[in-house]
Amino acid sequence: MRLSVKALATSFGILWGACLFVVGLINLAAPAYGAEFLRGMGSVYPGFYHARTFLDALLGAVYGLIDGAIAGWIFGWLYNYFSPKQDSNVTRINRAA
Repeated sequence: MRLSVKALATSFGILWGACLFVVGLINLAAPAYGAEFLRGMGSVYPGFYHARTFLDALLGAVYGLIDGAIAGWIFGWLYNYFSPKQDSNVTRINRAA
């Protein structure tokens, strides 16, 4: 079975971007929540500072969207590269049924 690389990249991007955004929003309400996580992400993503503003949470979401999409694309490509190829006769039989 092959994976849709585009769907996987989109899913990973949305998931990771949403995670960073939600942690950033919760951190605005409760400053201790996720502070070390956001500080760590600030060391990975240039320009993303854990300064506790809505714009920083939004920037983290954009970085997460891009980073997650790249990771999802790489994961899907590697999976498809290393997965066994299906026999074309089996595919034709399954489609006819």
